[in-house]
Amino acid sequence: MFLSDQDVLDITAWRRKLHAMPEVSGDEHRTAAEVVSLLAATEPDELVSGLGGTGIVAVYQGNDPGPTVMFRAELDALPIEEITTVAHRSQIPGKGHMCGHDGHMAILAALARAFGRQRPTSGRVILLFQPAEENGVGAAAVLADPRFAALNPDYAFALHNMPGIAFGHSWIKAGPANCASCGLKIKLTGKTAHASMPETGTSPAPAVADLIPALTALRTGSLQSDDLVLTTVTHVSIGEPAFGIAPGSAEVWVTLRTVSDGAMAALRAKAEALAREAAERHGLQVDFSYHDEFRHCTNDADAVSIIRAALDGEGLSHEAGETFRASEDFGRFGDKLKSAMLFLGAGAGYAALHNPDYDFPDGLIPVGARIFMRIAKDLLG
Repeated sequence: MFLSDQDVLDITAWRRKLHAMPEVSGDEHRTAAEVVSLLAATEPDELVSGLGGTGIVAVYQGNDPGPTVMFRAELDALPIEEITTVAHRSQIPGKGHMCGHDGHMAILAALARAFGRQRPTSGRVILLFQPAEENGVGAAAVLADPRFAALNPDYAFALHNMPGIAFGHSWIKAGPANCASCGLKIKLTGKTAHASMPETGTSPAPAVADLIPALTALRTGSLQSDDLVLTTVTHVSIGEPAFGIAPGSAEVWVTLRTVSDGAMAALRAKAEALAREAAERHGLQVDFSYHDEFRHCTNDADAVSIIRAALDGEGLSHEAGETFRASEDFGRFGDKLKSAMLFLGAGAGYAALHNPDYDFPDGLIPVGARIFMRIAKDLLG
């Protein structure tokens, strides 16, 4: 193992420090400063900050020509109140690292220490700490930054811890890895009235009552056949919180999810058509807006073979697994370079991602670091 016991202790403590100071997408300024400080101590050949917003890149250059291999972690946390009782629990009300991005950063911190001591034999290693993954805009912002284009990596690798999979066991397969998704906000507008005379207004309540089951009924297919279509109503608001007012407006928020981007376009059209029909039927105006838009994530076959070889080399168990319903903006890197993401088991009975009682299992830090280091060694020496 390329990490000493002290390295593991130091990086674990750093992970817990990050956990206590979570910042949401686009606001990762203190987190970015912590990352820059840690990376600077390893004396990389190049250190870039402010990439695509708050992103950071560290470059470690080998002596001989070779490919450029990028490893990516995420900077952002979630707007979720943490309910754990651990000593390092979030100190920021309403925000928490409930997805494990603090742990993913710690894995890259381990690589930084290693490559700070000994550069790869050939090529380059790039460590990317990406902003704004949770709202789907960070990868696109990094790719649009001219400084990233100048780095021109050949491969990109990432991992995500995954509760529900045995600890240290990995799922990795070529093809679809994460679903496409987006948030559709449907705004219905009628006319407010006094609650004693509802007939003088136009309430959106009947349309909302129609829409919820109609949107839910769009669900079809399965992950196994790569044709899953999933709709989830996540929020509904109607009128004012008062007993004397018949409502005149409403919002229905629904998350749309498909395995492929092409299927997403069709699902958007169907959902909008349902809303228009309901609005017309009940004499309402309707408007749409889209949020948290994620492309599908596809693993390159060559990159997957590299990951599998690394897992075998480290004696770590793995299987193909299945496409994950959850979305991930890492897939955008696949438009430009060979990329793949593996899912690393956090434990069969571990608290689920995005739950208020979740905390990244520190034991995964050296496991993830071993996988990434083996990939780097296999490709760069």
